[in-house]
Amino acid sequence: MKIGFEIHEQLSSKQKLYCNCPTNYRDVSPNTNVCPVCTGMPGSKPAPPNEKAIDSAIEIALMLNCEIVMQEPIYIQRKHYDYPDLPSGYQRTSLPIAKDGDLEGVGIREVHIEEDPGKYDPVQGKVDFNRSGIPLVEIVTDPDLFSSEEARSFLRSLIRTLEYTSKVRPEPSTLRADTNISLEGGKRVEIKNINSVKGAYRALKYEVMRQSRTEKVERETRAFLESQMITVPMRSKEMAEDYRYIPDPDLLPIMITEEKVGKVREQMHEAPHMRKKRVIEEYGIEDSVAEVLVSEREFIDLFEKVSKEIDPVFASHWFKDTFRKVLNYEDIGPEEVPFADEKLIKLLKLVESEKITPEKGELILREMVKNPKDPKVLLEDLELQELTEEELMSAIEKTINENKEAVEDFKNGKEEALNFLAGQVMQTTEGKADPREVMSILKDRFNE
Repeated sequence: MKIGFEIHEQLSSKQKLYCNCPTNYRDVSPNTNVCPVCTGMPGSKPAPPNEKAIDSAIEIALMLNCEIVMQEPIYIQRKHYDYPDLPSGYQRTSLPIAKDGDLEGVGIREVHIEEDPGKYDPVQGKVDFNRSGIPLVEIVTDPDLFSSEEARSFLRSLIRTLEYTSKVRPEPSTLRADTNISLEGGKRVEIKNINSVKGAYRALKYEVMRQSRTEKVERETRAFLESQMITVPMRSKEMAEDYRYIPDPDLLPIMITEEKVGKVREQMHEAPHMRKKRVIEEYGIEDSVAEVLVSEREFIDLFEKVSKEIDPVFASHWFKDTFRKVLNYEDIGPEEVPFADEKLIKLLKLVESEKITPEKGELILREMVKNPKDPKVLLEDLELQELTEEELMSAIEKTINENKEAVEDFKNGKEEALNFLAGQVMQTTEGKADPREVMSILKDRFNE
């Protein structure tokens, strides 16, 4: 099996690629963010390509270890095909601005820019051209993936890399992927209409099954129907000559200078795969922990600030487990936490010096997310609310009386029953009890 991808992602820009129309197509009525250029009116002339979009594509290519095409003309081509969402009958797409990259062992064949088509609704027969002309970056890989699982892992890494740049749109469903797959001895099949990592995985799983059971696999383009998790035929596979590529006579070629690449390189962020390698070496943390830390750029940024004051290994495990859990529970990102870095460092120092338990530290962190006070002030508030010994014993007695089956399971050697009972006590006390103390009391009680 060989798998390759063509990934299209919208670039973050306030203006379209060849005109000044705004790009907030989700927030406005259909066909309002349009002009003669992005609706393909006869006689309309495109503006020179959006410089910010070109800079963004260069940064993405550098993140993918590509060689930028410098000091030579990069022509904008017309790619001809007839479809309702393409009013001019062609799509403007550049020759590669970068080539020969690599991401975690997968070759990046080329990176180029192109314009997004409009949005066609085949059920109603209507087209909305608000999206037409929005800048896209297209990333084409070599067929270096050999299973659905490898493809899923690669897409996750690529999406994380794109997010690190902050140069792609943050809204959901802006990524569109086409994948090419062929089984040994068979012809290459392209699958379109893939909008998510999960969708790519399911489409490839289905296509592997279909091709392995098909006597003669035809070279064709198929659409993925996510609702049914199947692929269906669209058309016979196009060859490059079918698109009748020609250089756009209305646009000068792009010229990328060494100075331009140097400026982009100076301002860009460290790529996540490179950052992961560095933090492992620099801080001596485990690979699995580093993988979680680099999952979001703001998360690892915060970790590196904290690690200047706190033991990095201790901080890394606390970030991976406690901090990540609290962020997920509160459904916020690391960039949305309302407290300053100094307050987080103060809290971690309390936990690291064992002045408070990790569980109490987690409770204070949860409160800091809602009420960004100094952690020592929150600790005082928490201590005022702590359970009395009488309240704790009452909660334990209540749990034992209401869960006699679990008590018997523990007595019969099922250790997990003790964890269940401790959890019930924590629930009854609304998390105020110290779980280690609860476990100790329960064990003593049953030993008696």
